[in-house]
This record gives sequence, structure tokens and C-alpha cells, in this order.
Amino acid sequence: MSALLESIARIRREVCELHAELTRYQLVVWTAGNVSARVPGYDLMVIKPSGVSYDELTPELMVVTDLYGSPVSELSADADGGPAEWSNPELSPSSDTAAAGYVYRHLPEVGGVVHTHSAYATAWAARGEAIPCVLTMMGDEFGGSIPVGPFALIGDDAIGRGIVETLQASRSPAVLMQNHGPFTIGKDARSAVKAAVMCEEVARTVHISRQLGEPLPIDPAKIEALYDRYQNVYGR
Repeated sequence: MSALLESIARIRREVCELHAELTRYQLVVWTAGNVSARVPGYDLMVIKPSGVSYDELTPELMVVTDLYGSPVSELSADADGGPAEWSNPELSPSSDTAAAGYVYRHLPEVGGVVHTHSAYATAWAARGEAIPCVLTMMGDEFGGSIPVGPFALIGDDAIGRGIVETLQASRSPAVLMQNHGPFTIGKDARSAVKAAVMCEEVARTVHISRQLGEPLPIDPAKIEALYDRYQNVYGR
């Protein structure tokens, strides 16, 4: 088996397993949401199939596409081993494939993209309101507030453009797309899933805090110190 096929098989397993984290942390309902991962060294990605229940997902059902969202069904015969099925031709990739592909094309450092409709983060997105950095956890993980991206319709690159334009101006690995929900990025799919989990946690906590009164802001210099320590020292 070629190195490429081995890489795709591994990533399909990882992406399939990571979808269980979305249900474990109650970030999705029904068939909504998805995890995707870049295939390192190739203009390919692996993403959840559209309309398949989470409890029915298997590695073999994960769809392989190019970075424009077109499914790739097989590898042409070559010296490494010949044809091999990559994707079930009867399955369509997630409706968010175009958005994820745009992110991969324009942010080469990103190896994973996740989309959820988690309740609290999506509630902030419905208001078109950034989540302010009022928790040390936010300073650690997001380096500041979680920004809001523009309203965009599903179906083309519009959501992807909004994600990229918003996150290029922020250190946050999460963006709340207005009236839609959170998208998160990471160096790999697992990092993007972690960002999705943490995004929902801080969205919930800050919401609860605002029911009690106005949350206290954190001094920007202290946010810098928190972010630098967590990203460069903590756990290293």
C-alpha cells in the first residue's frame, strides 16, 4: 500500500473517531456538524458524509475530496500499488465541505476544521456578538475574545471566506459565524475539536456570568501573559 493510501486510511479512522467527541460533549444534534482533516502533503481532505447519523459512522464512510470539495473516488494506477477506493460514490460530502476546503486552501498551517451548532456558542452567533475575554481559560486558549464572522449562505465559498478573513485578524482558533454557529481550526483535527469543546464551554460560562451581572474584563497585558504561558510553556 502506498504512503498516500496509508495516510488516508489513518486520517479516515481519526476523523471518524473524533466525531464521537462532538456527541460526547453534546455539541451536535441529529446529523448536523462535522469534523474534517487535511491529508498532509496533498491537496486532499477527509470529511464526514452528509446526512449520516453519528452512530452509523465508520472510517470507510468518511469522504475524501479535493480542496474544492469534489469527491475523489479512487487512486489512479501507479507504481505504488494501483487503484484503491477512497470514497463511496453514493455518499455526498458534508454541506460544509466548500467552507472547509476554502480554509485549507488559504490557511496552509491549518490541518483540521470543525463545525458545530453547539447551543451556547450558536446563541452568541445568533446575536452577532463576540464572546468577550473575561476568563483566564479564554486568555489561554483563544488569546482574547472569540470573534464574529459575517452572515453567509451555505453552498459556495462564502462561509469559508468569512472564516478566513475573520481569523486572519485574530489569534482565536474559533469564529462565530453570524446566525449560523461556531467553526474552529487547528494544526490537526483533534486540535480543532478541542477548540470546539472549549468554545462551547466559555460561551456557556460567560452567558451564565452575564445573568448575574456584568463580567469583569481582563487587562490586555494579562491576556498576553496568559496566552504566552499556555501556548509556549504550559504542558511542554
